Amino acid sequence: MTHSPPPLDPVRALLNARGCPPHIVDAGLPGLVDAWSQVVDSIADEYELTLDDYLNDLDLRDLIAAALEVADVPARLSVTQELDESDTRFRELTEDAPCLWGEDIAAEEGLEPEREWWYYRRPAHPGEQLREDLESWGLD
Repeated sequence: MTHSPPPLDPVRALLNARGCPPHIVDAGLPGLVDAWSQVVDSIADEYELTLDDYLNDLDLRDLIAAALEVADVPARLSVTQELDESDTRFRELTEDAPCLWGEDIAAEEGLEPEREWWYYRRPAHPGEQLREDLESWGLD
């Protein structure tokens, strides 16, 4: 008789379905929120990476939003304070911008500044590479 592994909780199932690496799936919602906190820390001084890197970091916040939609109440409550603190700090360290994915992708994906607000904010102190990328894409 073979035993199948226990079913994944809804958040881990979502992460698995989205093709996230096993370490992300295993960490679940708390791991996503911890990683977002680290992203926010990386913006605090000067964001030294590229626009592609920054968009990947913002995709993490988008993944958290999707995970919150499927998470049960106790799971959501367990991360609320840390997420709220990170989001508040992110807003303090960034400024309004056009959608960083560009207008075409925003329209194609149905991105809205009220709902996916993280894609509409850029670091107040971008490093040289990000500043150059933002300028070349007309997002400065």
